[in-house]
Amino acid sequence: MKKNEHLISLQPLTIDDLDTFLQKRYEIGFSAEMRPRIDAARQVIDNILAARKPVYGVNTGFGNFSEVRIPLETVNELQRRLVLSHAAGVGPPMPLDIVRLMMLLKIKSLALGHSGCRWETIQLLTDMLNHQILPCIPQKGSVGASGDLAPLAHMALVLIGQGSAFVADSDHRSGSEWQQLDGKQALKKYNLKPITLAAKEGLAILNGTQAITAYGIWAVIKARQLVKIADIIGAMTLEALLGTLTPFDERIQQIRNHPGQALVAENFRRILPDSPIVDSHKESDHKVQDAYSLRCIPQVHGAARDGLTFVTDVFLREANGVTDNPLVFSETREVLSGGNFHGAPVAGAADFLAILMTDLASISERRIEHLLDHSVSELPPFLTTEGGLNSGFMMAHVTAAALLSECKVLSHPASVDSIPTSANKEDHVSMGLHAARKASEIVENLEHILSIELLCACQALDLRAPLKPAPGTNAVLQLARKKIPFWKEDRLIAKDIDFSRELIRSGKIIAAAEKVTGRLW
Repeated sequence: MKKNEHLISLQPLTIDDLDTFLQKRYEIGFSAEMRPRIDAARQVIDNILAARKPVYGVNTGFGNFSEVRIPLETVNELQRRLVLSHAAGVGPPMPLDIVRLMMLLKIKSLALGHSGCRWETIQLLTDMLNHQILPCIPQKGSVGASGDLAPLAHMALVLIGQGSAFVADSDHRSGSEWQQLDGKQALKKYNLKPITLAAKEGLAILNGTQAITAYGIWAVIKARQLVKIADIIGAMTLEALLGTLTPFDERIQQIRNHPGQALVAENFRRILPDSPIVDSHKESDHKVQDAYSLRCIPQVHGAARDGLTFVTDVFLREANGVTDNPLVFSETREVLSGGNFHGAPVAGAADFLAILMTDLASISERRIEHLLDHSVSELPPFLTTEGGLNSGFMMAHVTAAALLSECKVLSHPASVDSIPTSANKEDHVSMGLHAARKASEIVENLEHILSIELLCACQALDLRAPLKPAPGTNAVLQLARKKIPFWKEDRLIAKDIDFSRELIRSGKIIAAAEKVTGRLW
């Protein structure tokens, strides 16, 4: 195994594997057991061709043309035309990290030996990924029925020297600029040659849910970090609003018995012990109960965590499965036609993820509003000590409200829709790519909303002086203050929002808190 190389094997990929792959951009290789599986499946296809036995997608047409027999001498041409005709995507190109994941997931699926692709075809796709030759794939055009036909066709174009790809100007691991080359030029840059797709190969590459799954996994990876960050920032807001820790008592969580709820409550108990601000109002009867956006944090954040666990499991099963058609079973030398390409499982999971992250965004926006409303917080209006001359964080909340409204629209499920295609042969579709794209957009909106809550919570905690925050929240406050000063007078707030978002994305907020609190869940 080469340095920095990770192997494709029979072992399932984990979410940490996929996260590390995106972060480190490791090269991909294969464990020893994979090539025999690939070769055995290919031999089944070659035997079918030699026997001239009609098998869908091998020597027949596709979709509504499945009854049309294709002569042996044109089966390769059939695959080329399939790729060209199905590369019908439109819209801006997919983000490069999504393309990376698509390629990795397709390689994993093909390598399991149920697709009938040749070793050299899988190896070329792997070489492309290792050299960061990333096909330009339009975002729109998949209904998630026979999988993600159009996106995967655009990926396949580069294999045959067509289409276009993004290639780094220099070392692709140094964050250099990218240039867009046509497929043949992109391969030539790394001394690779286009391939002529053999029987079944184009169909095997085009069938599958790798675009849906790539978007979904990308969103899951981000969401896993954000649910913990939401707890940390929520704790800062609770403290700044003089909230009580009573709703986070372990006994309350135990008698409802939801694991996510219990973990969130435990996080708050770890983050906010020994807080002079919390201690300052323990004996006060000023407020009998906090608003739901504070009191019900364990229930809301916890539900998001439990739902995220389910969604993660669904996407990981898909990432480690085979989703093209027909499928090759070399042990019995059979080729079976089924519907593993249908995106229903991941489409529903993506819609659920969108709903979960929208709810986290919603409760965060409510906490922002409480921080800025003097009648609730008893802090200076909009967290500025010279209101009138200064607007403070007024517009930051407006931005959060705008993003939340967008999340609510985007969280309407896509998977409940279906438009029959292919002359009613594909008469029930999943709309999974639409669902997964929406979920990823909602996750990015949530990231922005949390960054705004972080800004407001930091300002509010400073305004509670001379009382000091808990050690855990103070660590995050001091981290933020290295880049984002206390808001004395109005300045360009977009920069502060960007700095806050960078802190969230970097993982430094979690690291700062956990250095004091120990590991948070």
